[in-house]
Formats: sequence, C-alpha cells, structure tokens
Amino acid sequence: MAKLTPKARKALPASDFAGPNRSYPVQDKSHAKLAKSGASRAEHVGNISKATEKAIDRKADKVLSKGGHHSIKNPESHLGKLKHA
Repeated sequence: MAKLTPKARKALPASDFAGPNRSYPVQDKSHAKLAKSGASRAEHVGNISKATEKAIDRKADKVLSKGGHHSIKNPESHLGKLKHA
C-alpha cells in the first residue's frame, strides 16, 4: 500500500471516501480494508453509529469486489502494468 500523503488525499475525488467529511479513503483495496477495520473499531467504541459503519462497509466492499484500482489519475503511467489478452 502506498502512503497517502496529505497532498494526495486532498487531490482524491469525494467518491474515493466512504465516510462523512472525506473520511475513510477507499481509493484502492488496501485502503478499503483499512476503512472497514477502522469503521468497526470506531463503531465499537462509540465514535460512529452502526449505520455509518454499514455505509462505510458497503462502499469499501464495492472497491474490494472490483478487479483493481478504480481511481487512476494518470492512466498512461499504468499502461506497462496492464496485461494484454
């Protein structure tokens, strides 16, 4: 998992966050797993509601069910990594 710097986080579209106020980034599978874990902990200690936890889980599950990174900023930089059929 790549470190998400403050600058990179700010550049992410709102759709790459699962929680309110741009919380719980889910721009890739690693962050989606962390979001689910963090939301579970936050709900357990009473920092978020069960409904918010479920909403975060749903959004993270969508990312986890996809084939890969869903928010590529510069697709050309990833061309060499793609497998061609």
